[in-house]
Amino acid sequence: MIALALENQKQKAWMSHAHKHQIEPIGDWTTWLILGGRGAGKTRAGAEWIRALVADGAVSDGGAANDRGAANDDGVDRHTARAIALVAETYADAREVMIEGPSGLCAVAADLSRPTYEPSRRRLVWPNGAVAYAFSAEDPDGLRGYQFDAAWADELCKWRYPEETWSNLQLALRLGRKPRQIATTTPRPMALIKRLIAAATTTLTRASSYANRANLSEAFFTEIAAAYEGTALGRQELLGEIVDDVIGALWSWNMIEASRISHYPPLSRIVVAVDPPATSGPDADECGIIVAGIGEVNGERIAYVLADRSAPGLSPRQWATRAVAAFHEYEADRIVVEVNQGGEMVKAVIAQVDTAAPVKSVYATRGKRLRAEPIAALYEQARVRHVGAFPALEDQMTSYTGAPSRTGNTGAARGAGKSPDRLDALVWALTDLMLNPTAPRPGVRRLN
Repeated sequence: MIALALENQKQKAWMSHAHKHQIEPIGDWTTWLILGGRGAGKTRAGAEWIRALVADGAVSDGGAANDRGAANDDGVDRHTARAIALVAETYADAREVMIEGPSGLCAVAADLSRPTYEPSRRRLVWPNGAVAYAFSAEDPDGLRGYQFDAAWADELCKWRYPEETWSNLQLALRLGRKPRQIATTTPRPMALIKRLIAAATTTLTRASSYANRANLSEAFFTEIAAAYEGTALGRQELLGEIVDDVIGALWSWNMIEASRISHYPPLSRIVVAVDPPATSGPDADECGIIVAGIGEVNGERIAYVLADRSAPGLSPRQWATRAVAAFHEYEADRIVVEVNQGGEMVKAVIAQVDTAAPVKSVYATRGKRLRAEPIAALYEQARVRHVGAFPALEDQMTSYTGAPSRTGNTGAARGAGKSPDRLDALVWALTDLMLNPTAPRPGVRRLN
């Protein structure tokens, strides 16, 4: 009883200072979709919603779960939950953000009702017996065999396999009087999000980063505003808007969505393409590292984008190590690396990590847009597939116009002033595979 009293106090305290977009909507809905900018309080809203469901589903003296769904003190006809799915981009995100993060489930719980995380079983157990299991969108089939009465899907637009993961989650929501779910994400114009918005069973909440300004660092707004306000990326990442196609961009979201698959056939060649940054350190551009392969479908050569291992702030040794690791993981035929910025030194850095890794040097003798146009044409011809989703890469693709940005970079990602290094690496990979093909090395390659 003490725990219940503390939870009631916790709920009243939350309702007293929560933003409007963080309060559970009234109505007969199945999915609560929160589209918000960075730092808008989406995670806190998701955690508080799950906390309240678990508290209202407390075990009675007779040991039965409370599933009455009666109106609470806050006026919401709240459903209850005893078996919950927590789905994130990766298992690490589920634990570090949804469970143990500063706005996660452990942080928002009352002291006597705080759940315990069991990492070996990837589950969170509350004192009243409710259980939540963590899942990764990199493993859609991991949801098979489970059943739940509630779910929280976080950063849905960053999921590697959004369609498959979401579908399996829906099939697992089959317990209780009426299973419900909350999806919290910064939006992208992906097909799944548009379907959810259009669904009659979805209730939609929107919020910008500015709505939660009182709880965020003022430096965040000062620095971000200078780089992103007034840009398409700013509308997406700060205002939480769905930004459709950019005028003049070489790729459209429809092209990207049409290319998406979850499995690929045997491949005759695989390459790892690298676009090294000109400098190193925390302020350096990203090092673009893309893995792609080529196969044949009905007699036609098709390219497959397999992985995006790009990362910012890497030293030469670090990006070389990252590229070589991808080379071995995918049993690639060679590493294709742009050497405009470093010449032979670039090849030497890779050789320091692995002397046996074959390296092909490529030089950018034409502008980015001229190099990218033939690759965009391959997408228009449906000759490229994306194995899963690559949000950061796809953002660069759908915003690339070739026009100079404020900092002088041509076609920077949605006007943010950064060079589209992931896109550059993609262009080098697909150029090597589709436009300048060579015979594959003999050997045995694993199948997907």
